[in-house]
Amino acid sequence: MLRYFTSIFILLSAISSIAQSKPIDTQPKDTVVYKQSYGIRAGIDLSRPIISALDDNYRGFEIVADYRLTQKLYIAAELGTEDKTKQEDLYNFTTSGSYLKVGLDNNTYANWYGEQNSIHMGGRLAFSSFSQTLNNYQYYDSNRYWNADSFAEGSSVAEEFSGRTAVWVEAVFGTKVELFANIFMGASIRLGFLVSNSDGGDDRFPNLWIPGFNKVTDGSNFGVGYNYSISYFLPLYKKNKKTEKKIEELEKEQ
Repeated sequence: MLRYFTSIFILLSAISSIAQSKPIDTQPKDTVVYKQSYGIRAGIDLSRPIISALDDNYRGFEIVADYRLTQKLYIAAELGTEDKTKQEDLYNFTTSGSYLKVGLDNNTYANWYGEQNSIHMGGRLAFSSFSQTLNNYQYYDSNRYWNADSFAEGSSVAEEFSGRTAVWVEAVFGTKVELFANIFMGASIRLGFLVSNSDGGDDRFPNLWIPGFNKVTDGSNFGVGYNYSISYFLPLYKKNKKTEKKIEELEKEQ
Protein backbone atom coordinates (compact mmCIF):
# COMPACT_ATOMS: atom_id res chain seq x y z
CA MET A 1 0.00 0.00 0.00
CA LEU A 2 2.81 2.42 0.88
CA ARG A 3 4.46 1.61 -2.45
CA TYR A 4 1.16 2.43 -4.23
CA PHE A 5 0.81 5.87 -2.60
CA THR A 6 4.50 6.57 -3.26
CA SER A 7 4.01 5.88 -7.00
CA ILE A 8 0.95 8.19 -7.15
CA PHE A 9 2.89 10.93 -5.35
CA ILE A 10 5.80 10.68 -7.80
CA LEU A 11 3.38 10.78 -10.80
CA LEU A 12 1.56 13.86 -9.48
CA SER A 13 4.87 15.59 -8.79
CA ALA A 14 5.97 14.97 -12.40
CA ILE A 15 2.70 16.31 -13.82
CA SER A 16 2.93 19.38 -11.57
CA SER A 17 6.51 20.01 -12.73
CA ILE A 18 5.49 19.85 -16.42
CA ALA A 19 2.54 22.18 -15.83
CA GLN A 20 4.72 24.72 -14.03
CA SER A 21 7.26 24.69 -16.88
CA LYS A 22 4.58 25.90 -19.36
CA PRO A 23 4.17 29.73 -19.30
CA ILE A 24 0.82 31.01 -18.15
CA ASP A 25 -0.99 33.25 -20.70
CA THR A 26 -2.45 36.10 -18.67
CA GLN A 27 -4.37 37.29 -21.74
CA PRO A 28 -5.76 34.15 -23.38
CA LYS A 29 -7.03 34.43 -26.94
CA ASP A 30 -9.84 32.81 -28.79
CA THR A 31 -10.31 32.25 -32.53
CA VAL A 32 -13.22 34.25 -33.91
CA VAL A 33 -14.84 33.39 -37.22
CA TYR A 34 -16.95 35.98 -39.01
CA LYS A 35 -18.27 36.23 -42.54
CA GLN A 36 -17.36 38.86 -45.13
CA SER A 37 -19.68 39.70 -48.02
CA TYR A 38 -18.57 39.24 -51.62
CA GLY A 39 -20.45 40.49 -54.65
CA ILE A 40 -20.88 43.18 -57.30
CA ARG A 41 -20.87 46.94 -56.68
CA ALA A 42 -22.29 49.07 -59.51
CA GLY A 43 -23.27 52.69 -59.97
CA ILE A 44 -22.67 55.89 -61.94
CA ASP A 45 -20.22 58.75 -61.99
CA LEU A 46 -22.03 61.82 -60.65
CA SER A 47 -19.64 64.44 -62.06
CA ARG A 48 -20.50 63.86 -65.72
CA PRO A 49 -24.29 64.44 -65.48
CA ILE A 50 -23.63 67.54 -63.34
CA ILE A 51 -21.15 68.99 -65.85
CA SER A 52 -23.57 68.11 -68.67
CA ALA A 53 -26.27 70.17 -66.96
CA LEU A 54 -23.97 73.16 -66.43
CA ASP A 55 -21.99 73.15 -69.68
CA ASP A 56 -23.80 73.26 -73.05
CA ASN A 57 -20.62 72.09 -74.79
CA TYR A 58 -20.38 68.79 -72.91
CA ARG A 59 -22.41 65.60 -72.61
CA GLY A 60 -21.20 62.60 -70.67
CA PHE A 61 -22.27 59.50 -68.76
CA GLU A 62 -20.25 56.77 -67.04
CA ILE A 63 -21.12 53.45 -65.37
CA VAL A 64 -18.74 52.16 -62.68
CA ALA A 65 -18.54 48.63 -61.29
CA ASP A 66 -16.27 46.33 -59.32
CA TYR A 67 -16.31 42.71 -58.16
CA ARG A 68 -14.58 41.50 -55.02
CA LEU A 69 -12.09 38.70 -55.71
CA THR A 70 -10.31 38.43 -52.35
CA GLN A 71 -10.30 40.25 -49.03
CA LYS A 72 -8.41 43.21 -50.59
CA LEU A 73 -8.45 42.69 -54.35
CA TYR A 74 -11.22 43.86 -56.71
CA ILE A 75 -11.65 43.63 -60.46
CA ALA A 76 -12.99 47.02 -61.61
CA ALA A 77 -14.32 48.60 -64.80
CA GLU A 78 -15.77 51.84 -66.16
CA LEU A 79 -17.89 52.20 -69.30
CA GLY A 80 -18.77 55.64 -70.57
CA THR A 81 -19.63 57.98 -73.40
CA GLU A 82 -18.65 61.63 -73.91
CA ASP A 83 -19.40 64.43 -76.37
CA LYS A 84 -17.19 67.52 -76.11
CA THR A 85 -17.17 70.73 -78.22
CA LYS A 86 -14.17 73.07 -77.96
CA GLN A 87 -13.45 76.49 -79.42
CA GLU A 88 -9.82 77.18 -80.25
CA ASP A 89 -8.31 80.34 -81.74
CA LEU A 90 -8.76 79.28 -85.36
CA TYR A 91 -11.24 76.43 -85.27
CA ASN A 92 -14.15 74.79 -83.46
CA PHE A 93 -14.44 71.00 -83.18
CA THR A 94 -16.56 68.31 -81.53
CA THR A 95 -15.36 64.92 -80.26
CA SER A 96 -17.92 62.13 -79.76
CA GLY A 97 -17.30 58.56 -78.65
CA SER A 98 -17.25 55.90 -75.97
CA TYR A 99 -14.65 54.17 -73.84
CA LEU A 100 -14.05 51.10 -71.69
CA LYS A 101 -11.60 50.72 -68.81
CA VAL A 102 -10.81 47.39 -67.11
CA GLY A 103 -8.35 46.63 -64.31
CA LEU A 104 -7.74 45.88 -60.64
CA ASP A 105 -8.03 47.79 -57.35
CA ASN A 106 -6.16 46.88 -54.16
CA ASN A 107 -7.74 48.01 -50.90
CA THR A 108 -5.10 49.26 -48.45
CA TYR A 109 -7.57 50.16 -45.70
CA ALA A 110 -7.96 47.83 -42.70
CA ASN A 111 -11.70 47.71 -41.99
CA TRP A 112 -13.28 47.04 -38.61
CA TYR A 113 -15.63 44.09 -38.37
CA GLY A 114 -18.63 44.66 -40.64
CA GLU A 115 -17.11 47.61 -42.55
CA GLN A 116 -16.48 47.60 -46.31
CA ASN A 117 -14.80 50.98 -46.86
CA SER A 118 -11.71 51.24 -49.05
CA ILE A 119 -8.69 53.39 -49.77
CA HIS A 120 -7.43 51.80 -52.93
CA MET A 121 -4.83 52.03 -55.63
CA GLY A 122 -4.90 50.18 -58.90
CA GLY A 123 -4.58 50.27 -62.66
CA ARG A 124 -6.66 50.20 -65.81
CA LEU A 125 -6.23 49.29 -69.45
CA ALA A 126 -8.47 51.65 -71.42
CA PHE A 127 -9.79 51.77 -74.99
CA SER A 128 -11.75 54.50 -76.75
CA SER A 129 -13.50 54.63 -80.14
CA PHE A 130 -14.58 58.08 -81.34
CA SER A 131 -14.96 60.60 -84.16
CA GLN A 132 -14.00 64.24 -84.48
CA THR A 133 -15.98 66.86 -86.37
CA LEU A 134 -14.36 70.08 -87.54
CA ASN A 135 -17.29 72.48 -87.26
CA ASN A 136 -15.60 75.58 -88.69
CA TYR A 137 -12.17 77.12 -89.11
CA GLN A 138 -10.35 80.30 -90.07
CA TYR A 139 -7.13 80.89 -91.97
CA TYR A 140 -4.12 82.19 -90.09
CA ASP A 141 -2.75 85.30 -91.77
CA SER A 142 0.18 87.27 -90.32
CA ASN A 143 -0.77 90.25 -92.52
CA ARG A 144 -4.00 91.52 -90.94
CA TYR A 145 -4.02 95.00 -92.42
CA TRP A 146 -7.40 94.55 -94.10
CA ASN A 147 -8.96 92.49 -91.28
CA ALA A 148 -7.44 93.56 -87.98
CA ASP A 149 -10.13 92.13 -85.71
CA SER A 150 -10.16 88.51 -86.91
CA PHE A 151 -8.65 86.04 -89.32
CA ALA A 152 -10.10 85.33 -92.74
CA GLU A 153 -12.95 82.83 -92.70
CA GLY A 154 -12.03 79.41 -94.04
CA SER A 155 -15.14 77.25 -93.89
CA SER A 156 -18.27 76.85 -91.80
CA VAL A 157 -19.24 73.50 -93.34
CA ALA A 158 -18.76 70.72 -90.76
CA GLU A 159 -16.51 67.82 -91.74
CA GLU A 160 -16.42 64.57 -89.74
CA PHE A 161 -13.29 62.46 -89.23
CA SER A 162 -14.41 59.03 -88.01
CA GLY A 163 -12.73 55.72 -87.19
CA ARG A 164 -10.47 57.22 -84.51
CA THR A 165 -9.19 54.97 -81.67
CA ALA A 166 -6.93 55.33 -78.65
CA VAL A 167 -5.45 52.98 -76.05
CA TRP A 168 -3.93 54.03 -72.73
CA VAL A 169 -3.09 52.80 -69.24
CA GLU A 170 -4.16 54.48 -66.02
CA ALA A 171 -2.88 54.60 -62.46
CA VAL A 172 -5.87 54.95 -60.10
CA PHE A 173 -5.94 56.34 -56.56
CA GLY A 174 -9.29 56.53 -54.81
CA THR A 175 -11.61 55.82 -51.94
CA LYS A 176 -15.09 54.38 -51.34
CA VAL A 177 -17.09 55.05 -48.17
CA GLU A 178 -20.30 53.28 -47.14
CA LEU A 179 -22.87 56.00 -46.42
CA PHE A 180 -25.81 53.69 -45.72
CA ALA A 181 -26.33 49.94 -45.90
CA ASN A 182 -24.73 48.86 -49.22
CA ILE A 183 -24.71 52.46 -50.58
CA PHE A 184 -21.21 53.77 -51.33
CA MET A 185 -19.83 57.18 -52.27
CA GLY A 186 -16.53 57.10 -54.16
CA ALA A 187 -13.91 59.43 -55.59
CA SER A 188 -10.77 58.79 -57.60
CA ILE A 189 -8.03 60.55 -59.52
CA ARG A 190 -6.48 58.95 -62.60
CA LEU A 191 -3.14 59.50 -64.28
CA GLY A 192 -3.19 58.16 -67.84
CA PHE A 193 -0.41 57.41 -70.30
CA LEU A 194 -1.38 57.27 -73.97
CA VAL A 195 -0.06 54.10 -75.62
CA SER A 196 -1.77 54.33 -79.02
CA ASN A 197 -3.50 57.23 -80.76
CA SER A 198 -4.84 56.40 -84.24
CA ASP A 199 -6.23 58.94 -86.70
CA GLY A 200 -7.96 56.25 -88.76
CA GLY A 201 -5.71 56.83 -91.77
CA ASP A 202 -6.73 60.49 -92.20
CA ASP A 203 -4.13 62.86 -90.74
CA ARG A 204 -5.74 66.10 -91.92
CA PHE A 205 -7.13 66.72 -88.43
CA PRO A 206 -5.35 65.33 -85.32
CA ASN A 207 -6.95 63.84 -82.20
CA LEU A 208 -7.14 66.78 -79.80
CA TRP A 209 -9.52 65.32 -77.22
CA ILE A 210 -10.21 61.65 -76.40
CA PRO A 211 -13.33 60.41 -74.54
CA GLY A 212 -12.26 58.98 -71.18
CA PHE A 213 -8.75 60.39 -71.49
CA ASN A 214 -9.48 64.12 -71.89
CA LYS A 215 -7.22 66.65 -73.62
CA VAL A 216 -4.30 65.49 -75.75
CA THR A 217 -1.26 67.70 -75.20
CA ASP A 218 1.46 68.27 -77.79
CA GLY A 219 4.73 66.64 -76.80
CA SER A 220 3.21 64.66 -73.91
CA ASN A 221 1.36 61.36 -73.66
CA PHE A 222 0.07 62.01 -70.14
CA GLY A 223 -3.48 62.91 -69.17
CA VAL A 224 -5.37 63.40 -65.91
CA GLY A 225 -8.95 62.42 -65.08
CA TYR A 226 -11.25 61.94 -62.08
CA ASN A 227 -14.66 60.67 -61.07
CA TYR A 228 -17.14 60.95 -58.18
CA SER A 229 -19.39 57.93 -57.99
CA ILE A 230 -22.37 56.60 -56.11
CA SER A 231 -22.89 52.85 -56.21
CA TYR A 232 -24.87 49.98 -54.71
CA PHE A 233 -23.29 46.78 -53.41
CA LEU A 234 -25.16 43.57 -54.23
CA PRO A 235 -23.97 40.74 -51.92
CA LEU A 236 -23.82 37.37 -53.67
CA TYR A 237 -22.15 35.14 -51.09
CA LYS A 238 -20.03 35.22 -47.94
CA LYS A 239 -16.64 33.86 -46.95
CA ASN A 240 -15.39 33.05 -43.48
CA LYS A 241 -12.46 34.98 -42.04
CA LYS A 242 -10.66 33.76 -38.94
CA THR A 243 -9.00 36.11 -36.50
CA GLU A 244 -7.66 35.91 -32.96
CA LYS A 245 -8.99 38.18 -30.25
CA LYS A 246 -8.32 38.40 -26.57
CA ILE A 247 -11.08 36.99 -24.39
CA GLU A 248 -11.30 40.35 -22.61
CA GLU A 249 -12.08 42.07 -25.96
CA LEU A 250 -14.72 39.49 -26.80
CA GLU A 251 -16.42 40.01 -23.42
CA LYS A 252 -16.54 43.78 -24.04
CA GLU A 253 -18.17 43.26 -27.45
CA GLN A 254 -20.92 41.06 -25.96
